[in-house]
Amino acid sequence: MTAITHRLEQAYKQAPWRTQVQWSGMFLLILIGIVLIAGLYLSISAQAATAGLDIQDLQVQKDETIRRTADLRNQLAYLTSDTVMEKRAKDLGYKLNRVDEPTYLIIPQYSGREVINLAPPPGLDMIPSPLLRPAYTQSLWEWLFQGVLSYTDPSLGVTP
Repeated sequence: MTAITHRLEQAYKQAPWRTQVQWSGMFLLILIGIVLIAGLYLSISAQAATAGLDIQDLQVQKDETIRRTADLRNQLAYLTSDTVMEKRAKDLGYKLNRVDEPTYLIIPQYSGREVINLAPPPGLDMIPSPLLRPAYTQSLWEWLFQGVLSYTDPSLGVTP
């Protein structure tokens, strides 16, 4: 049996160069897998870093816009201040109107305010009308009694 097992072993035993090629192929396959995973991680990290830089740039733009808006509001407040508006009005030819010298403008075809009557004038019309009709002020007993009297026999001498 030893001869048969030796022949089977010899028949299935590979050449040493083939074993070296298989081991080097496995090593290269593992190395390529590690390189691909590392490349994927580097790609994701680069995308995250780019997104972070974009966020920082947008934050800088937002802060700049807020500062510019605040500056424009300050300029508007200065331009609409009393002193500047008064100076602009004088430069345009307007004059200051004092409180004791009112100015009235006559506008053609303007009849003035319309008088609005929100309530009728006080008088006899102000007497409150009853909330219920007289027909509804009758009690249930009165109504039943009236109904019984209307159906009584006239020969008894009771008339409705």
